[in-house]
Amino acid sequence: MRTLTAAALVLLLAGCGPARQKRIVIGSKNFTEQLILGEIIAQQIENRTHLPVERRFYLAGTYICHQAILGGRIDIYPEYTGTALAAILKESPGGSKDKDQIYQRVQSEYARRFHLTLGPPFGFNNTFAIEIRGEDARRLRLQTISQAAAYTPQWRAGFGYEFTERPDGYKGLAATYGLRFAEPPRIMDLGLLARALKAKQIDLAAGNMTDGLIPVLDLFVLDDDRHYFPPYEAAAIIREETLARHPEVKAALDALAGAISDDDMRRLNYSVDGQHRDAKEVVREFLQRKGL
Repeated sequence: MRTLTAAALVLLLAGCGPARQKRIVIGSKNFTEQLILGEIIAQQIENRTHLPVERRFYLAGTYICHQAILGGRIDIYPEYTGTALAAILKESPGGSKDKDQIYQRVQSEYARRFHLTLGPPFGFNNTFAIEIRGEDARRLRLQTISQAAAYTPQWRAGFGYEFTERPDGYKGLAATYGLRFAEPPRIMDLGLLARALKAKQIDLAAGNMTDGLIPVLDLFVLDDDRHYFPPYEAAAIIREETLARHPEVKAALDALAGAISDDDMRRLNYSVDGQHRDAKEVVREFLQRKGL
């Protein structure tokens, strides 16, 4: 036969390199913090085990990563407890915003429903940040989302696609605070929101609390005074089958428990987003500094 079919070529290429069961595949969503966390997980496993690691980053959003790990296409990816609770388990935190209760709920339900293990929290809480320009916050003397609601009918909002769709996203936020805008919110890539806000293309954005560009671009995070958002502790989601086959992976990731503070994550994000440094180099320096 003169040529290989596309399917045969894929199978041939898949056969090159370490067998699938002898390597660990790390996934991540498609924004800077997820790239960094995926790289931290990857380097930690490489440093502490003899297992080869494959990186499959930028897998769009939560739902794609969840399907990928259920389908065995990835073994591990970083997730946030509030996201797992609302977007995957379709549950409301109800009256409880207790981070330990939410962590335990996600941990037990992921094990029961999906045979997935929730690793220990990395140490930071990346809740949503409702951001406006610092100059507007100072001029209008705004501190809270409730105060800003009086001005949003004249403002333009910008959100990531997932935020407009998920149960803990825009619709619930708008209902909780009575938010209305001058026009339908613009749907943008998460990495563009902060700069679009600074450039006055939008007037309010739903970003991340650990975004390293918030102080650099003089943005202001409005206080969630009605406590709409649950905790979003970052942790690794791991296939139980992977841990059964490679128990050394658990020991490697357990060492990351509590190792990343909110300030650490902001600095890491800024190193990549603001200083345009290579994520692998930034992570390598961070792990060395932490003695990991």
